[in-house]
Amino acid sequence: MKEVEPEREMVRRALPIGSAAVVLAFAVGTAVGGIDAGFSASLGALVVVGNFAANGYSLAWASGVSPNFVGVVAALGFVVRMAVFFGVLLALRLTEFFSPPAFVLAAAPTLIVLLGFEAKLMMGPMGREIRIPEHQVSR
Repeated sequence: MKEVEPEREMVRRALPIGSAAVVLAFAVGTAVGGIDAGFSASLGALVVVGNFAANGYSLAWASGVSPNFVGVVAALGFVVRMAVFFGVLLALRLTEFFSPPAFVLAAAPTLIVLLGFEAKLMMGPMGREIRIPEHQVSR
């Protein structure tokens, strides 16, 4: 049986939900504030989904190096991902169409939904199946 990395599996399972969040953000944003708000909202949701995937893949990569490296990647990765989020927000503010409130108001619920989904997965069978390979256990 092929061993599945839980971080990659979590991203794989979350991407359909993230994709739906991007589409929903566009629809709600467009209905409330017009096409520019819809596009801004979908970008906010898309940045969150991209950050979620980047987190999962970077942790999967780090877990192949060492448990200590997972901690480093988790801590520094958070800072890098937040810098990317705010960098995108600031860069998009320079455009004509961009609506910062729509961007943030779509990003926040998308983040909450993805984190809730992650928690649900980890509390279920997926979380119980996580095994640390013997060669990675610190002694």
